[in-house]
Amino acid sequence: MSPVTISIPTVLRDASIRDGRGWWLDQLPVIVEMVQRRWLLSLGPPFEPGGQTAWVAPASDEAGNEVVLKVAWRHTEAEHEADGLRTWNGTGAVRLRRVERFTHSVALLLERCRPGTSLSGRPESEQDVVIAGLLEQLWLEPAPGRPFRPLQAMCAEWADEFEWANGSLSLPGGDRGLVRDGIALFRSLPSTADRCVLLCTDLHAGNVLAAEREPWLIIDPKPYVGDPTFDVLQHLLSCDERLRADPRGLAHRMAELLELGHDRLMLWLFARCVQESPNSARLGELARRIAPA
Repeated sequence: MSPVTISIPTVLRDASIRDGRGWWLDQLPVIVEMVQRRWLLSLGPPFEPGGQTAWVAPASDEAGNEVVLKVAWRHTEAEHEADGLRTWNGTGAVRLRRVERFTHSVALLLERCRPGTSLSGRPESEQDVVIAGLLEQLWLEPAPGRPFRPLQAMCAEWADEFEWANGSLSLPGGDRGLVRDGIALFRSLPSTADRCVLLCTDLHAGNVLAAEREPWLIIDPKPYVGDPTFDVLQHLLSCDERLRADPRGLAHRMAELLELGHDRLMLWLFARCVQESPNSARLGELARRIAPA
């Protein structure tokens, strides 16, 4: 088998250089070639435009089966992607074929979705229904001994990072008190949940692909365990126009589809908007509008 030559999608290159991971890009061709040889893969060019933390390409195995090779930079939030996919075992998610971990990378051999078109191209009203149906399949009670970390840990880490970088931040209108309230809520909400399930945490229409085995399958999960209400947030934040026009109506629709508490979802939405506000003026303004009375 001849040595592999790979191209690097622009999004991955720019993000890696911006975040100080240029050294990882230098190692990437070596990892890809190593995995290609071990798993006897024939590789195609990587998917474009691609993501910010992984090199992903179509491939075929020795038997001619269509698969996808993903070589990702190992980072905290995605550390248990393979464990989540193994737990779901194809229910609502792409199947994991093989995995190999390296010091700074993880290689996953995944089921190929055909036609592989993204749910983001469908009307948002349809996205709501598909996302809700997938979440209902994904929300399993993980078996004892599984390595998944608690949502509480992720929220605490994000809150610490927020406070370290944005201690004097105020929302539009100059209200620092709402910022303190939002971050305090972001810390405390995970501990008050009445259910603890396996979460995707990054489920939005761009991470849902059309497939043949099931109509839609998720990719790129970042599994934690905790409050299922949290798992709705990424979809809400991705529906920009509807969220700005009627945040309570959108939250009510998703809460109704998933039989979740509307008031609790609004608290999570407020807290998440505060947490995201340093990078998004529109979410800062939304947090001010939906702040609890």
